[in-house]
Amino acid sequence: MSNEATEIPEAEPAEHTDESQEPAGVVADNLLVGQPFPLEEDEIPESATQPEQSRLRLAKLARNHGLVFLIAVLSFAAADTWSTLSGLFIADLLCIVTAALAGISITTLAHEWFHYFGARFAKAQINIPTRQGLFVYLWDFGGNSAGQFLIMSVAGSIGGFLAVILLWTTVPADTLGRAVLSSAAVASFIYSAFIEWPVIRRVQFSGDPLAELSKIDKPVLSRGFLDATLSGVILTIALMAFN
Repeated sequence: MSNEATEIPEAEPAEHTDESQEPAGVVADNLLVGQPFPLEEDEIPESATQPEQSRLRLAKLARNHGLVFLIAVLSFAAADTWSTLSGLFIADLLCIVTAALAGISITTLAHEWFHYFGARFAKAQINIPTRQGLFVYLWDFGGNSAGQFLIMSVAGSIGGFLAVILLWTTVPADTLGRAVLSSAAVASFIYSAFIEWPVIRRVQFSGDPLAELSKIDKPVLSRGFLDATLSGVILTIALMAFN
């Protein structure tokens, strides 16, 4: 009897560990809700029953994203000033590069944080990952409904759109660098829309977010990148033609 009693609790935790790791790996494969690679054992998010640690991780991520935002803005501002004052080719080239990076970074950060705000608004169950990067949280597919997923997804597009409007209304496209800034923001919005809007539409009919997200493959990402890049180039040319 004593041997059987000690063998039973040893078998059950092993099965529980395997089951608990599978959803984390699946969630991590999705662009909208987590990191696009499998999580290792020490990177699986902690339980939501530890809100204090989650808040600390969220604060750290907000700080890091804020620094990225400031670096992007200040780098473009410095390059734009140098280009305007000097007229040097190297200054113009640096201004174009920093403008593209700033437009993409600002729009992407706004997009991702509005995903988070949408998830909170929908009262969805999410986890703040221990391994931090671009994505703010991991989505709990088993604990959330399709309606909550749709709210979270649409919120991201709203954030990206607001970032585009902010840049277009505050920075005049009267130089090549500034035109690139505005165009890069639009290109970033187009890229996310190309990937996410079809998913949103399909989820409205199927009610299965995980199945629809799994249809995002490399060809879809490549087409989205190509369309966004071409749109940005064409828009830059158009802005310069009218200025």
